[in-house]
Amino acid sequence: MTGEPQGRDVAAEAEPDVRFTYANERTFLAWNRTALALIATGVAATQLLPEFNIHGGRRLLGIPLIALGALVAFTSFRQWKLNERAMRRRQPLPRSQMSLILSIGIGAIAVIAVVLVAVGSK
Repeated sequence: MTGEPQGRDVAAEAEPDVRFTYANERTFLAWNRTALALIATGVAATQLLPEFNIHGGRRLLGIPLIALGALVAFTSFRQWKLNERAMRRRQPLPRSQMSLILSIGIGAIAVIAVVLVAVGSK
């Protein structure tokens, strides 16, 4: 026994430059701050906004924000892990879908907000 982990090709991996590791971690933390902001905004929308003319309107706005925040949090960890693996293997970093996920999610929530405001102003 050599003391190395079983089932892992240690020769194929190398410790990346610590600056890249820290940059990957900062990006992960930034995505999680975004996730936390989305979740907090969703909770605030469900609890603090005035009632809309649509039954459950606050929930229609808040729950997608909370769900998007959870999705960003989970996806950010997966992306961090994939980036770490690629850096250790000296491979190109995998493309991230985070920007697309966030853009589509926020766009959809904006449409919900516009509908709620438009219907609420009648």
